[in-house]
Amino acid sequence: MSAFSAPSLTIGIEEEYLLVDPETRDLAADPPAGLMEECEKELGGRVTPEFLRAQIEIGTAVCKNIKQARAELTELRTCVSRVAKNHGLRLMAASTHPFAEWEKQHHTAKERYDNLVKDMAGAIRRMLICGMHVHACIEDEDLRIDLMNQISYFLPHLLALSTSSPFWAGQNMGIKSCRLTVFDGMPRTGVPDRFSSFAEYDRLIQEMVECGALEDSSKLWWDVRPSARFPTLEMRITDVCTRMEDALTIAAIYQCLLRMLYRLRKRNQRWRIYPRTLVMENRWLAQRRSCAGEMIDFGHRQMSPFGDLLDDILDLIHEDADALGCVAEVQHAREIVRRGSSADRQIAVYQKAMDEGADSREALVKVVDHLLEETVHGLPDA
Repeated sequence: MSAFSAPSLTIGIEEEYLLVDPETRDLAADPPAGLMEECEKELGGRVTPEFLRAQIEIGTAVCKNIKQARAELTELRTCVSRVAKNHGLRLMAASTHPFAEWEKQHHTAKERYDNLVKDMAGAIRRMLICGMHVHACIEDEDLRIDLMNQISYFLPHLLALSTSSPFWAGQNMGIKSCRLTVFDGMPRTGVPDRFSSFAEYDRLIQEMVECGALEDSSKLWWDVRPSARFPTLEMRITDVCTRMEDALTIAAIYQCLLRMLYRLRKRNQRWRIYPRTLVMENRWLAQRRSCAGEMIDFGHRQMSPFGDLLDDILDLIHEDADALGCVAEVQHAREIVRRGSSADRQIAVYQKAMDEGADSREALVKVVDHLLEETVHGLPDA
């Protein structure tokens, strides 16, 4: 194996939110233009429109560590929430709205989004979903690809901690991440292929661009990918976390896993790369049951409770969490398992309301109220 310089592993976090009308609890399909203008005035390029007008996206600056990421996310969530309130709306961090209908939404008037509607037709118009992406800087291109091949094993585990989309168009779908069910209707999604080098990956991109299938690599919507804009490996599998603390935990574990894999690389070792079909099966199990279910333990060739698999991962990265100063954030993953993901809590709120005599719509409104409250949990002046 060739030698690589240690990656800096600086991180950036992107989150997509929904804008909600506090009276109807439905999405604000046509929010006032002044809302985005005010956000941009305060936050500059760290806030951008998303595909649908009822969405808004934030992205942190480059952060050296989770402490900086915490400060950035706190500022961004707090500001966007406050500005939304100034315009009579509320902010929701969930990957689907409990009862909103995609047919009633409007896409943002922007050339990129206009072209997506033209190219993707109904597949893109159904994208009433939000996600969280975490960038980790890996300066060497070949190392970026090598770690992408290996990190794919752990993507379902990160998904399980994040799930926040159990409802779709007013229905409890029995799936903790309905977002992925919708997103997989798009092309070029899921766990990426294995590549031997950055050159092999780049040849694939060039072939697809030359034949007219792609404009550029930003149209590869894999669960993890080399960023088209930055020298980073971008993790994209996760739902957006309703509680900010959970988002920081997932970002910290992702950063630690990459450091752990680099440590193996320095010793001429590597994480075993399992067949894509096996990883995709764990992806489905995480999507279906979240952290309350079981996933495949490939080493023991058996199903194991997610909590046990998580304990194994936390043991693997203990040294890395200590070195990166994020032990508390990493250990918080056990609290997510204990109380359930956002999806688990949403279902509990819905079921409690139904048990108390509410009809389905009234119970879904209770879920919306729960999400609005949890989105700003722990934020100053929230």
